[in-house]
Amino acid sequence: MTAEMPKYLTVSALTQYIKRKFDFDPYLDQVYLRGEISNFRLRPHNHQYFSLKDDGAKINAIMFKSAFEHVKFEPEVGMQVLVTGRISVYEPTGNYQIYINSMIPDGIGELYLAYEQLKKKLADEGLFSQEKRPLPRFPKRIAVITSPSGAVIRDIITTTRRRYPIAQLVLFPAVVQGDGAKESLVHRLRQVNTLGNFDTIIIGRGGGSIEDLWPFNEEPVVRAIAASEIPVVSSVGHETDTTLSDLAADVRAATPTAAAELATPVLQDELIRLQQQKLRLIQALQQAIKISHTQLVRLQQSYVFTNPKRLYENYLQRLDLAKQGLVRNLVQQLKTQQTHFADLTRRLHLYRPNRQIETAQQRIFEQKQRLLQAFQQYLQTRMTQMQNLAQSLDHLSPLKILGRGYSYVIDPVSGALIQSTENVQINQTIAVHMKDGIVSAKVTHIKKEHEHGEQKDI
Repeated sequence: MTAEMPKYLTVSALTQYIKRKFDFDPYLDQVYLRGEISNFRLRPHNHQYFSLKDDGAKINAIMFKSAFEHVKFEPEVGMQVLVTGRISVYEPTGNYQIYINSMIPDGIGELYLAYEQLKKKLADEGLFSQEKRPLPRFPKRIAVITSPSGAVIRDIITTTRRRYPIAQLVLFPAVVQGDGAKESLVHRLRQVNTLGNFDTIIIGRGGGSIEDLWPFNEEPVVRAIAASEIPVVSSVGHETDTTLSDLAADVRAATPTAAAELATPVLQDELIRLQQQKLRLIQALQQAIKISHTQLVRLQQSYVFTNPKRLYENYLQRLDLAKQGLVRNLVQQLKTQQTHFADLTRRLHLYRPNRQIETAQQRIFEQKQRLLQAFQQYLQTRMTQMQNLAQSLDHLSPLKILGRGYSYVIDPVSGALIQSTENVQINQTIAVHMKDGIVSAKVTHIKKEHEHGEQKDI
């Protein structure tokens, strides 16, 4: 007998087998898991990939976009969460992982956590601390964004008609709870701002659970309220409820009735106030007339009206004095100008061009004469100096010396001047230059003279 060859599986076949085991296991189809989020990086509008771990193990997790859109808070690394999902195997890698259907914080409410996260984010941006706009004191048109069937609109209408019936209320029906509430509220806020012919916006709804009030904590709604160019009064829930819309609005009202009271004055009170102001105005006007009448009587009794000439007597005297001073100043200025004119005339006479030309010509002639005299004197001096130098040069001429009986000796061969007995030898021919010619001689005897006058024959 021969042993049968074992049947070898492919990796893909093995992985598929294991995956089927996971997928058909009823205990792994709905798993409730507690763990700490790890390796999380938010991918907006996309699937989320991260891990769940505890002290002893870690499992990969995936949450598809459709499921993640229902998560109210933003997951963070290190956050403890409770998740539900199914366990399966990802065939390309052979890793098992959990496919999460829902996720809530562990130990704290999901909506409360989302509320605190968004509140901190918007506060850090300064959205809640931006300057609040005052509400118009006498609004003509008020836009109300709320449910058309709730008690909110009835309370606002009743309060407004009682307090300030001349104001026009315009209802903008909106969904204030459940699916579509966020989009409905944002749309109505933008619509009112686009119309632009409203003085105040009241937005709100009645009381309810945090889930019922949640649309007023949605980020788009809060940003739309903060961006409104028309002042917004927010009235959401009961007095103890505080939504992010309340924080972003210009004014928060505890109830819809309070919102209507904040947005409108009491007409009867305003009419009474107008009547009081009218009485005060009449009394002030009567008092002003009385004071003016008293001043008029006092002015009528003053010397200005009893004797008007006194009013301008001082002015006439001042005018005469000013006139006399003006005449004196004109006479003095005229004399000064005449003196100045005479001085200029004299100076002009002294500096006539013809006279200046004549003076310049005379000066040139005199300078020319002095120049000729100086040149002649210089020439005479130079001629005298030249004659003296020529005479001195004549005295130093060798011919003059030869004329007095002196001569000089030259070697006829080399043409050198013989100045010492050391330069001649016996029987050497020499040339003796005299006054009227040259004598050729032959040395036959040399007699040297020493320093002490002694002579020695050679």
